Amino acid sequence: MVSALIFAGGVGRRMNSDEIPKQFLEVDGKSIIIRTLEHFSAHRGVDAIVVVCLDTWIEELKKQIADNGVRKVVGIIPGGETGYQSIHKGLLRISEFAGEDDIVLICDGVRPMLTEQLITTCIHDAEKYESAVPVTPSIDSVLYSEDGVNCKKNYERSKMFITQAPQGYTMRRILSAHKEAEERGMESTSSADLLVELGQNVHIFRGIRENIKVTTPEDLNQLRSIHYYGHFKTFAGEVMKYGL
Repeated sequence: MVSALIFAGGVGRRMNSDEIPKQFLEVDGKSIIIRTLEHFSAHRGVDAIVVVCLDTWIEELKKQIADNGVRKVVGIIPGGETGYQSIHKGLLRISEFAGEDDIVLICDGVRPMLTEQLITTCIHDAEKYESAVPVTPSIDSVLYSEDGVNCKKNYERSKMFITQAPQGYTMRRILSAHKEAEERGMESTSSADLLVELGQNVHIFRGIRENIKVTTPEDLNQLRSIHYYGHFKTFAGEVMKYGL
């Protein structure tokens, strides 16, 4: 069994959107969270979806799910105070019906550019390695600074990778990590970061750069530009086809 855990409990402070959480902002007439959910709803390998949402926006999400025909959502629960706590609550909800060898795909709700192949690879690799994290090679040099002003350390760019989502794990692997983290008083929004901090190996695979996380106004503008360009290409194709 494969379950998708979508956490959408943030308020989007970096988006500078005080009234509407970033995941509920609309792009081309549809909210970002719905666009993200549709990828998992349509994927044949995903059996169930649990969404962790802002408590005050749960009813709105239910309405949008119904209006857009999103299938497989078996639970919508309120989030925690942090991203880690929201994921933890979602995992506990999924553990009520999933076995320890089953797969969970953990994904933030602002990944509207996912692809079917990315989800498929994540499922297959998680089944094989018990962990599967999509990454893209860093195209920029990386410097390390503890105070944001002074730097005395850099990293070899060829060995640096940017993590993406969804991240796939067996329920046994991720629940064990959360249990150990709780015992040690640790938290990390990225499940991959958490496992690494616990000294565990994480399997990575090549992601896609188009899989953007919509966090800032610049990300939102990029997403809207992609959709606008897609409409433009469709229109141009019709013009060429019919000689309009």
